[in-house]
Amino acid sequence: MHISLPENEKALGILKEQGPVSISEMADHLNITNEGARFHLLKLQKEELVKAKTKIEGRGRPKQIWSLTQKGHDRFPNKHAELTVNIIHMVQETLGEDALKRIIGQHQNKMLSRYEEQIPDDMKLEDRVSKLTEIRSKDGYMAEYHKTDDHFIFIENHCPICSAAKVCQGFCDAELATFQAILGEDVTVERTEHIVSGKRRCAYKISK
Repeated sequence: MHISLPENEKALGILKEQGPVSISEMADHLNITNEGARFHLLKLQKEELVKAKTKIEGRGRPKQIWSLTQKGHDRFPNKHAELTVNIIHMVQETLGEDALKRIIGQHQNKMLSRYEEQIPDDMKLEDRVSKLTEIRSKDGYMAEYHKTDDHFIFIENHCPICSAAKVCQGFCDAELATFQAILGEDVTVERTEHIVSGKRRCAYKISK
């Protein structure tokens, strides 16, 4: 059986977006047989990109649940992580924390201005959330959203600035403030999951 690189990359993308899945779930996502999905996952496991954990449910047969390893997560873009972290440390050491806060503030203002150009005030809330999802996905955050009866769940499955955010919480605070500003003062934006805190993704509850 010949397995092309795009198929393997697609499997990695599914694990990044969906989190841990079983072989049958992976087969459904890829629209292939269970044996085909197992072949993909075993190949990725040999490259140390994925790992398996046995899960026992009731009296049924144990099943393997597959997820990304750290090496697998690292396959997704993290914009010049080492350079960014080094620059942050240099700013802190040479110019001080106040200078870093001003830089983050300028970054936030530019981000907000760019979003405001694409998300007008007269948009309905769902349209604003949808457009924000589109923009963030283009920026590499693998964003999506889901609508419930009384709120939206906005999800970012990847953080391309994660290394910077881990050494400076200000970047995450700036993003949250930007989401709040662009979605409206009458909207509440609450972060419920945070990659920096060890979660698989960042998630936000958006409600009026």
